[in-house]
Amino acid sequence: MDKAKNKAMEKILIIEDEKTMAESISFMLEKEGYDVANASDGEMGWRLYRTGDYSLLILDLMLPSLDGFEILKRVREDGPMPVIILTAKDSEVDKVVGLEMGADDYVTKPFNMRELLARVKTILRRTSAIVEQKEPSVLEGGHVSVNLDRHQVKVRGEVVEIPLIEYKLLVLFLKNQGKVLSREYLLRAGWSGEFYGQTKSLDVYISRLRKKIEDDPSNPKLIVTVRGIGYRFEPQ
Repeated sequence: MDKAKNKAMEKILIIEDEKTMAESISFMLEKEGYDVANASDGEMGWRLYRTGDYSLLILDLMLPSLDGFEILKRVREDGPMPVIILTAKDSEVDKVVGLEMGADDYVTKPFNMRELLARVKTILRRTSAIVEQKEPSVLEGGHVSVNLDRHQVKVRGEVVEIPLIEYKLLVLFLKNQGKVLSREYLLRAGWSGEFYGQTKSLDVYISRLRKKIEDDPSNPKLIVTVRGIGYRFEPQ
């Protein structure tokens, strides 16, 4: 597979209200072969983020309707997607706060497009390398294991048949052991990026999954409910 095809698989979301700047960034990234989506305000950007599957977010901090700090906070609560923030020339505080909130890098306006492109490539290479290094063929947590190549689940060494959505949820839990996964994140990921499932549906699938992997589903020790947020897988 050539580089162009590899890049085409990487989707980048730009949330920037300055139209000329957003168009320039988009043009540059699309020319490099990336798939780009644009939002001109915070609310639109958050909607796109929730319904898409992006490899990187380029985020202006000063946005109408929903500011970049709030979006960054929500993104960090939702998952580990890399974020480059765009800051004003003299906003040293914004840079520091943005980095403290979990941004991976920042670029100060006005900036050279080549510099931004270099930062994008560096972060995406680093992210890809981490994924490749950390992607085992077998995931294990407590007395549960999943063979990703065989699509096979074992509980205490015995093969257990698990439907697709429950399987996806289990894989997400095993890949993020000890982390709180929000209901929104689980719904999007479990339903292949389509955030149309309801919270009650998620609860039903979690209940079914618990019956297959927990010693006592009524008193779960592996998939723990985090009230008001979501669930956490506790390795035993």
